[in-house]
This record gives sequence, structure tokens and C-alpha cells, in this order.
Amino acid sequence: MDENKIKQMLTPPDLMASKRVLCVQPHPDDNEVGAGGTIAKLSEQGTEVYYLTVTNGDLGIPNVTPEEAKTIRAKELEDAGRYLGVKGFYSLGFPDNMPQSIEEIVPAVVEIIREVKPDTILCPDPWLPYEAHADHRKTGYAVAQAFLMSGNSNYPRGQQNKPWEPQVIAFYFTANPNTVVDITATIEKKFEAMAKHKSQFNEELMQLYRYYFTMKGRELAQGKGFAVGEAFKVMNRLFLHCFVDAIYM
Repeated sequence: MDENKIKQMLTPPDLMASKRVLCVQPHPDDNEVGAGGTIAKLSEQGTEVYYLTVTNGDLGIPNVTPEEAKTIRAKELEDAGRYLGVKGFYSLGFPDNMPQSIEEIVPAVVEIIREVKPDTILCPDPWLPYEAHADHRKTGYAVAQAFLMSGNSNYPRGQQNKPWEPQVIAFYFTANPNTVVDITATIEKKFEAMAKHKSQFNEELMQLYRYYFTMKGRELAQGKGFAVGEAFKVMNRLFLHCFVDAIYM
């Protein structure tokens, strides 16, 4: 095998070449915050985008009962997703601050992957340093494991499974990006979608996020020929198992 083939093997996949994307979020607002500009851009170019939300957000609104919070956040989730062009919504309905283990979450995610049949999956990066929220860590690890196992017809054991093997996984909320998507034309749509989560973001917080994500987006875009970017760690199946150089690629 020559050096060019090795370089090609180590090149991150092209996220924007995706035809169907499943965006998996721990809570009802994470996709917009972490990848809203890219989701809008994918939808606008004709990519089919679907959401899978792992928890129901029932602890996400102070001074509101969990049942009320679930209802409010479900509506906000769909309003924001529809605004970005999302075609369909799935939910696992686990409670906030999930007591479920990663091993309990994986089969449920695999089932949705096999139903949606995406070529690409988006989710939070569970290897983000200092990430203290267990829902984010569990979701990221479970999705990464599901990404590997959904193509195995013997998983889960003892069932007749129709496998589906997505080719690309892209982690948002990442400290080690290898891809920056040009969201110059869609960053406002990201903010507008975020603002639909009224139970989470008041006007003051939205102003803070607008400033931060614009500043960070400009930093990410420096030297790339566009104004504002959104960052991802984009990987194929090879990089997620026994691959010591994955952090560098």
C-alpha cells in the first residue's frame, strides 16, 4: 500500500456530502446549540435530517413540574427542529439525569439507526474535557457504540436483526475538531432556532450565546476563506476502535 492510500485513509470524511443524517442529542436543545448552523445548511442543500432525543428534559425548567416541563420542551424541540428543516423526530424518553447505563442506552439507539438508515450521525463528543453532565457523556459513548454495532446482525443477541451501517459520525461540542463547516449564511438561523427554546434561553442568555458563538465561529473560520464556522470531529468506523492516532486526525 502506497503513502497516498494511507493519507486518503486518514482523511476525515466529508460531512457535507451526507444524504441522510441522524442528529442525536441528550436534551431537547443540544442539536441547535451544538450544530444548528450546520443542520440548517444540510437541510437547505437537500440532505434529509432527523432528530433523536435521548432524554425528555423533565428537570430542565426550574419551578415547573417534571410533567409540565416534558410537554413544554417537546413542543420547543419540534418547533426548533422544524425551523431548521428537520424531517422527523424520535425520542427515547429517558428522564433527565439518566439512571440508565450506557449499555442500556445502546440497543435503543441502534434500533432507531436501523429504522432511519442514516449515512451520517451527529452527537456530542463524550471525550470533551471537563464535561460534567452525565447525560452528555452517556449519550456520546452510547451513540459511538451504536454506530459500531448497528451493522452487526447478531446485535442484540438472540434476535433476528436487519443491520444498517452508517459510514460517518460527527461529534459536536468537541475540543479536537478536524472539520469546520462554513455557516456564514446560516448562523442567524441557528440563533433563531435556539431562541425557540424559550424555557431555556431568555433574552439576556441569547445575547451572550450570540456573542460567544459568533466570536468562536470567526476564530474557527480564520484562514479558511469564509467568515463563520462550526466545528466537528468527523470520523469513520476505522477511527473508533484500537486507533491510537484518532485524536490527531
